[in-house]
Amino acid sequence: MAVLMQQELNQLKRQLLALSAEVEGRVKQAVQALLIGDRALAETVKRGDALIDNMEIELEEECLKVLALHQPVATDLRFIVSILKINNDLERVADFAVNIAERAIDLSGQIKIVCPYDISAMAETVERMLKMALDSLVDKNTALARETIDLDDEVDDMHKENFAKIKEAIRADPTYLDGLVYYLSISRYFERMGDLATNIAEDVVYQVDGEIIRHGGIQS
Repeated sequence: MAVLMQQELNQLKRQLLALSAEVEGRVKQAVQALLIGDRALAETVKRGDALIDNMEIELEEECLKVLALHQPVATDLRFIVSILKINNDLERVADFAVNIAERAIDLSGQIKIVCPYDISAMAETVERMLKMALDSLVDKNTALARETIDLDDEVDDMHKENFAKIKEAIRADPTYLDGLVYYLSISRYFERMGDLATNIAEDVVYQVDGEIIRHGGIQS
């Protein structure tokens, strides 16, 4: 029974890593579509969301099956609980990638306006956070996970600055209100992606060290 459960746990990890790779690729496509105004690529991101939804559902069902059949405890239980949470976070990251792709399509139909903040810098930071979180998951690297968590404040600060710049741009020339609101939404989507990458990193720390981290400290 122990051997069978270990095989099933390994399968859960393989499914999670496959989902991680799919989501990370989807985020990169959405960012590229936004930065270069590629409507076709943005549509590809939107169409691919169903695949990620199906992968998320299948992984959740497999986790629940292992819990029901083997009733794991201690480290194995922490592992499965972490996978369930990370699975959900990854699906939500993919949803935000779709949101960004939709805004890319909206902006491609607008009169060309310059984004009032450095959109590529924010995208790069969030993509780095996501990669770090997923690498920490693969390598069980809690030091890298904690570095990811530390970056979240940087992304939050970016979003606050972006909000202020958008307000200033709207006051200066409300002609481009719709486009500027789209850019504000995009900043918010990136900020939420950063939060989800942080959640994944926190779950890595929980899975490896057994520590429950929340913003503001550690709970026993």
